[in-house]
Amino acid sequence: MPVVRANPISPADPVAPAAPEGPATVFPLSERALLGLCLGLVLLVTLIDVLTPASLVVGTLLSAPIALAALGVSRAWTLRLIALVLAGNVFAALFNGLRDGVSGTDLVNRVISVLAALLVGVLTLRAREASARAARLTEEGRRLSRERALRALVEAVSGPFGQDEFVGRAAQALRELSGAEWVEIGSVDRAVLAAPHGLSPEHGPSRLGQRLPLEVLARPAGTGRVWATGGGDLLLARLSRPNGEDLLLLLTRPTAAPDVLEEAVLTLQPLLDRTALLDDLRVRQAQLQERGELMQDLVYALSHDLRTPLMANTMNMRSALKGAYGPLPEDYRSTLRHGLDANAALLALADQLLLVAKYESGEQEDPLGSVALRDVVLGVISQLTGRAEEQGVTFETGLEGVRVPGLGHDLRRAAQNLLENAVRFSPPGGVVRVTLTAEDGEAVLRVLDQGPGIAPGREATLFQRFRAGGAGGGTGLGLYLTRRIAEAHRGRVTYTRTANAQSVFSLWLPLEAP
Repeated sequence: MPVVRANPISPADPVAPAAPEGPATVFPLSERALLGLCLGLVLLVTLIDVLTPASLVVGTLLSAPIALAALGVSRAWTLRLIALVLAGNVFAALFNGLRDGVSGTDLVNRVISVLAALLVGVLTLRAREASARAARLTEEGRRLSRERALRALVEAVSGPFGQDEFVGRAAQALRELSGAEWVEIGSVDRAVLAAPHGLSPEHGPSRLGQRLPLEVLARPAGTGRVWATGGGDLLLARLSRPNGEDLLLLLTRPTAAPDVLEEAVLTLQPLLDRTALLDDLRVRQAQLQERGELMQDLVYALSHDLRTPLMANTMNMRSALKGAYGPLPEDYRSTLRHGLDANAALLALADQLLLVAKYESGEQEDPLGSVALRDVVLGVISQLTGRAEEQGVTFETGLEGVRVPGLGHDLRRAAQNLLENAVRFSPPGGVVRVTLTAEDGEAVLRVLDQGPGIAPGREATLFQRFRAGGAGGGTGLGLYLTRRIAEAHRGRVTYTRTANAQSVFSLWLPLEAP
């Protein structure tokens, strides 16, 4: 990580940085140095045992290197040390016997030395296994505590909050997660900390309205999302805002590890992105109320009922795939990956609901720009090619270079809805034909597929919202949004059936004036 600090952390801290496994935590030597010391002691004691009379029982000291191995030598090398100690005992016994003769007392002493080495070896191995198990359990507990803390962070700042309330809640939640003395969040306007502003605790020292020093404003090169200043007592991070200056996060003397804080920043970023949309929707609250309960339900579902549990589930599944709960069978990992894909689809649905909210609210559109429709269609095809290949579907294109006045993002959504429908309902080996032409002052995008088509009697309600079922179904919003986008651009969308039983969706848009 870009920041390494050595703050004292209580063992009860739910997000304390994990300690290295095993007894080596309390011993300053590396495993290689410790192994060298043990081998040196084995050779030294064996040499002394050989050079001294057997009656001195020096071989008993060979148990000492085995005991030292418990401080950080691997299991494999511990077994090798036990074997070396036994070999050293046997060698010293043979040499002393040839030199001094063999007595019953010497044999008893030598047997005791060998048994002592074996006993110490067994106890050493068991101690290492117990220590490793305890370390694994401790690490698992830390991971679970970290996930609970991050989930609590998401729950604290999720909901129908604007940026002002979001910033205040984020400051309080970050202080609880990080253990910092003070947490302050604010935008930076010309090097001055400004609103939206949040401070936790509220009576803490505030920098609001003050000019910030350069060391606080500038992120050092080569650092990650979290960096330190002030001798490591102040950790900083930034959150980008869609329509404004970045938010600066200042955490004074946090006790959590920097990687926990970086993960918290990554978690907060998508939630902050949504607050700008919610602020825009609140500005038009009177219009939304006139539209009725539909808009209120959509905003509530987007901001709270839908996104909050989806993000929590996504976080849990990603943690499981990263090994937070131990090794998982491949079938279970595959299920988790499918769950992540499903969550991504639901989050995309949330974005669709937000676009529906924009068009239903009747809000004033942004100024129209000049859109190269051919580039938009090619971008959508490139995005869908992988999915089409999985279904055995291919694209055929005939695209003219035409330009239309409009909003590029919305027109891309309209084209994407038509192409996604075509891929979804095309049979394996099918072909989706996409053409773009200029006809009588209009740009015409036609998408032809070989799917089953629209059931009889459904054409009249095909482009209405929440009319799912059959081709053109799905969430019941795609074709409805396409119609609303076309109408907002003074165009239209139509459906026809060819003589060869092929479905054709056509998007008509006025060409850009010369």
